[in-house]
Amino acid sequence: MKDLSECRILIVDDIKANVDVLVQSLRSDYKLSVALDGASALRSVEKNPPDLVLLDIMMPGIDGYEVCRRLRASEQTRDIPVMFLTSLEDVQDKARGFEIGANDYLTKPFEILEVKARVRSLVRAKAYADAIREAREMELSIAREIQMGILPSDLSSCTAGTGLDIHALLEPAQQVGGDLYDVLRAGDERIVAVLGDVSGKGIPASLFMAVTMTLVRSMARQYERPEDILRHVSDELVTQNPRKMFVTMGCLVYDLKSRRVTCANAGHNPVVLLRQGQPPQFVFPSTGMVAGLFPGNAVSGESLELEAEDTLVLFSDGVTEAFSRDEELFGNERLLGQLADEPGRNAQETVSSILQAVRKHASGAPQSDDISIVAVRYSPHGRTS
Repeated sequence: MKDLSECRILIVDDIKANVDVLVQSLRSDYKLSVALDGASALRSVEKNPPDLVLLDIMMPGIDGYEVCRRLRASEQTRDIPVMFLTSLEDVQDKARGFEIGANDYLTKPFEILEVKARVRSLVRAKAYADAIREAREMELSIAREIQMGILPSDLSSCTAGTGLDIHALLEPAQQVGGDLYDVLRAGDERIVAVLGDVSGKGIPASLFMAVTMTLVRSMARQYERPEDILRHVSDELVTQNPRKMFVTMGCLVYDLKSRRVTCANAGHNPVVLLRQGQPPQFVFPSTGMVAGLFPGNAVSGESLELEAEDTLVLFSDGVTEAFSRDEELFGNERLLGQLADEPGRNAQETVSSILQAVRKHASGAPQSDDISIVAVRYSPHGRTS
């Protein structure tokens, strides 16, 4: 935990005599900053956030109430403790201060010993909360590292000599998330590509994601048809699922000998097909329920014959449900439009085209969901016998 002597307190008061009293009393215990008006206080906080703000209310320009309101409205400053030190002693004034978000309220004239005691209490609580948050962030960072390590790291080794070019991307909305993808070589002429989206976010979703990944890898090596893979994954998830979580999944199985691809879709988004001479189109819509909730998921498979340079794109809701600052969804039509304009010359360029379009649409708005994309391009001239 941070040593209290390293904590910094911002004193905000337009009367210099009041500032001098507080500085004299607190300078031996803490680092101090001073602002003589509300505007200066906000600039100081933005430049160097303190561990506590001692705030007068009645100031020219931006008063203390407004300073506190703005601090609470910003994600970067909403957790900074605020203690009002003011001559306003009416109950309604105090109530307003606490409603705006003050942690404490002390009226002038005050006893300096009481001020010091309350300051110490608030600073200690802030240091403790920061220590807990830092420990949690460290744990989440490790969890993210482990989770990302579960994903396949070298897709080219799975597809060498097959004529398939595969690129994948996963960007969690939080440090850990529930999206997943995998690519497996289940035989000389058989490649399996899976993308899934677990319900919820954060640690619970990441744990469910890890279990699902393990099951997918096991079932993809036991069963040839994608509907059988998803059905058995779902049945296994059902047996140990006390929180009633679920996962939507699309599973592609490429049979390179017959030049066909078969898809089973358990409650997931349809797949985008990019075919030369044709506009992008959705194929392989959902053919079954989401995985993990009910036994005997009757998901079925659909197939199509591959043509040279066909690209199939699996994606999660984080793509089509990305919000702009005006709360407008990216949507299916924008996705198809982007791929019509910039389909990319290979799988990596296709994924990059989608991601850049989503980011441009969001234009700095917070990412609301995990984003995952898998693009698979078929080039039969790249096959080796």
